[in-house]
Amino acid sequence: MTDLPRWSFGDSPELADALLALVREGRKTATCWAAAQMGPSVAGERGIVLDGAGQPALLVETISCVAMRYCDVGADFAALEGEGDLSLDYWRAAHRRYFTRAGVFADDMDLWCETFRVLERF
Repeated sequence: MTDLPRWSFGDSPELADALLALVREGRKTATCWAAAQMGPSVAGERGIVLDGAGQPALLVETISCVAMRYCDVGADFAALEGEGDLSLDYWRAAHRRYFTRAGVFADDMDLWCETFRVLERF
């Protein structure tokens, strides 16, 4: 497992831990990222999710990864992300702030939208 990709959710230790907690609860089963920043994952690909301190927390496996524009993300995917009240409005506001902090936000920006499952907890 030492050769698997490793990453944390979010852009700060606090956000990484908050989103990790949602995954551990079973509430968060999806994530997304700007296509301009990184390529897609592949169904069956495995990786290690790190906590906010950079320690391994979970082994996850990609179920699916599809290209989608920010403006085309729907309520079903927003709910799978597991954040806030699970609504599309919440998802759009939170992700607008996140991608704006990263300097890449545009309403028509391309995203990779991934669903995943937890295989192991560390």
